[in-house]
Amino acid sequence: MNIHSAIFDRSAPDLDSCPDESLPEFAFIGRSNVGKSSLLNMLAGKVGLARVSPTPGFTRMINIFTINKKWRLVDLPGYGFAQGAKHDSARFNDAVLNYLQNRANLSCVFALIDSSVPPQKIDLEFIEWLAVHSIRFVLVFTKTDRVSPANVQANIAAFSERIAAWFEKLPTAFPCSATTGAGRKELLGLIDQTLLAVSAKTSADPETPASDPSGESPVRAKKTAPATRPKHLRNARPW
Repeated sequence: MNIHSAIFDRSAPDLDSCPDESLPEFAFIGRSNVGKSSLLNMLAGKVGLARVSPTPGFTRMINIFTINKKWRLVDLPGYGFAQGAKHDSARFNDAVLNYLQNRANLSCVFALIDSSVPPQKIDLEFIEWLAVHSIRFVLVFTKTDRVSPANVQANIAAFSERIAAWFEKLPTAFPCSATTGAGRKELLGLIDQTLLAVSAKTSADPETPASDPSGESPVRAKKTAPATRPKHLRNARPW
């Protein structure tokens, strides 16, 4: 896939403020300081598309960009950010929760994990929440240039081991670096495959939501976790 246009659409404080559901959307989310903004700029090939800030949790709105006039890239607020009033943190997390559960044209969630550190509890909780709610997602391990390849592989393996019990098959994972550009081709390839599946399904059945391609989907998020929220998570994070 070649990206020839990346246009900012809007910053939405909640789901009702998002644009219509006519285009497939691909949402990116991760904990604060995971390198999301840098990765989005690398992916779009447009410096400054997403604002990079030294302050963790700078992204507080649902930022939406239209790519090639055919799909949307959605920059979701990072979870667990420390800056801002407590009530703001809760409100933004509620907006993300509503978006992830109720956005009909959401085709895939890209869950960003920092590959330079061992598995973090907050990331594991979020992935378990995605599994419990059957939300289609892939894992994107960022900052692979920060530590040695051996450490990257060890951290990815440790994370995969921690989540393995929740899935019949582990989610697809992509090692990436905003600095070197590693992973860009693979991420765009997955988006392209998903768009083709959505287009084929829509042509066959116009009533089917854009986020539910049939056949062999390149995005896998089928769960073996219980249908209800695990007891140990019920009073933990907003998700």
